[in-house]
Amino acid sequence: MTVWKVDMTDATEPLATYVRKADGGPVVITDEGRPIAALVVLENADLETVALSTDPEFLDLIQNSRAHHAREGGLSSAEIRDRLKRGSSG
Repeated sequence: MTVWKVDMTDATEPLATYVRKADGGPVVITDEGRPIAALVVLENADLETVALSTDPEFLDLIQNSRAHHAREGGLSSAEIRDRLKRGSSG
């Protein structure tokens, strides 16, 4: 995998050019050498997944839920699926 680095002042090509480059690895946009953005190819992701994975409030909710589960326990996703299967079968 290649990581492409492009300074913001040098990023004058059409967006499509950078999207094609991102197929081989992320394109990192920098400002005076500091990374400020990245263009990556998304696989198996819909718009909602992308939106939630970058939403600070949602990420905080997930982090708090995981911490609560670690402290106080709870049901694993496998246990929940098993209970749902049993509940729907009668």
